[in-house]
Amino acid sequence: MKNYQNLKTFEEACKVEGLDPEKVIPDFSCYPEKDRASMIAHSKLVIIVRAANRLANDGKEWIPDFTNSDEWKYEPWFDLEEGSSGFRCDGYADWAAGSDVGSRLCFISREVCKYIANQFIETYKEYFL
Repeated sequence: MKNYQNLKTFEEACKVEGLDPEKVIPDFSCYPEKDRASMIAHSKLVIIVRAANRLANDGKEWIPDFTNSDEWKYEPWFDLEEGSSGFRCDGYADWAAGSDVGSRLCFISREVCKYIANQFIETYKEYFL
C-alpha cells in the first residue's frame, strides 16, 4: 500500500506497520467492562494513525516533534451535539506545542487527518463515547 487514502481497515493499518491484528490488541479484561471498548478503540487508533502518517510520509515513520513549534500537527475535532448523526467530524485543528509529552493521535497533514477521521469515525465513536 502506498497511499493513505487506500487505508480502509484496522487490519490494513496493521499490515502497513508489520503487526498481527489478532495479537496486537492488549487484553483489557481486568478493566471494568464499560471501559474496555474505549481502550480497544484507542489501541486501534494508535496503529491506524501511525500507518496513515507513514503512508503520507513516503513510507517513513513520522514522529511529531513537540519541541518544534514551527511543525504543524493536526487532530480531528468532533461535534458530539445531538443531531442526525449525534457524532460527526466537524473540523480539523492544527496546532503547535512546546511540550515533551505529545499525542499519539496527531497527523502529519490536514488532509490525512480529515480522511482518517471520516474513514474511521466508528472507531473514534467507540473511543470517545
